[in-house]
Amino acid sequence: MGRSASNDSNNRNKAIDKIDCQIIEMLQKDGRLPNTVIARDLGISEATVRTRLNRLIQEEYIQIVAVSNPLKLGFNTVGNIRINVDIKKFEVVISKLKKLKACPFIVLTTGNADIYLEFLTNSIDELNELIFEKINKIDGVIRTDTRMILKFIKRRFDFGTGSLCASENESPTLEKLV
Repeated sequence: MGRSASNDSNNRNKAIDKIDCQIIEMLQKDGRLPNTVIARDLGISEATVRTRLNRLIQEEYIQIVAVSNPLKLGFNTVGNIRINVDIKKFEVVISKLKKLKACPFIVLTTGNADIYLEFLTNSIDELNELIFEKINKIDGVIRTDTRMILKFIKRRFDFGTGSLCASENESPTLEKLV
């Protein structure tokens, strides 16, 4: 018997479960792990793994990408910019920042800045253009604070799944993340 459209919509945006968490944790250790290996190790079918992965990707729990070191790939100026924004123009600023290819990571923050973004440029001249000709000219940007990354000391992405997958008797602790 085929699945109805209502069953499909019920499966969308449902909370992740223990199996989803195990799949995520396995892929955090090795993003190239074949679905067949995941299925074997978890004792489920490859079709189940494929369906769950598609849902996890579609619902933005995970992305499967090659994480690279931009400094080794020729981006000579890499760093972050903290931005203070006029709250009345927040949406406009965010919309324009999202269009900047040199800024692959943008988040809202607490503390001394409203927005934190990471940038990748090929030269100081490109960085100057990004800061002074693009970001600072966006209506609503009040102030920017730029910092350059000189060297990556630690970059890990196998941090687990947090409280979504902790059992009732267990919660994620700092010790587990260290």
